[in-house]
Amino acid sequence: PFRNRGYNPVMSEFTVDSEREEDGRWIGEVAELPCVLTYGVTREEAVAKAKALAFRVLADRLEHGEDIPEIHGVFAVTG
Repeated sequence: PFRNRGYNPVMSEFTVDSEREEDGRWIGEVAELPCVLTYGVTREEAVAKAKALAFRVLADRLEHGEDIPEIHGVFAVTG
């Protein structure tokens, strides 16, 4: 059975939310993977880091025999 790890097992893509902090840094966050939050000097850097971290988290879960969501479109970027 599916182990609920805070994400939807049937989602078609991940959403990378980006937002600029008051200090000028950018945040990149994948809402479907609560542990994925990164910072960057630019929006592009924060988004790229969030995507890379999301893949690392998914790979780690696969390596440990955990279920991951079915992935179709992979990423959408907002913000």
